[in-house]
Amino acid sequence: MTAVGPNLTAVFSTVEADTVNAIASVLQGFGCPPDKCPEMALQLHRRAGQLSEAKGRSYEEALGHLLRAMAGGWAAQSQVHTNDPQA
Repeated sequence: MTAVGPNLTAVFSTVEADTVNAIASVLQGFGCPPDKCPEMALQLHRRAGQLSEAKGRSYEEALGHLLRAMAGGWAAQSQVHTNDPQA
């Protein structure tokens, strides 16, 4: 698992750091490069908070929406590479 590291733990509460770590793990499972997972997880965490406030959704609903979009993007990218004769 990729961790957000001690720098982010100092900025966030333990719960937020745990949440970002969990998001990073999910992203890694989707095929996100491990070195990009912490940064992308942090961005998704922040965006889910923004969507939650703007759309009147729960954080979990907003995060689920974003993760489904990310999963779909990686699945499509994987499909392109699978069908690419030069791959």
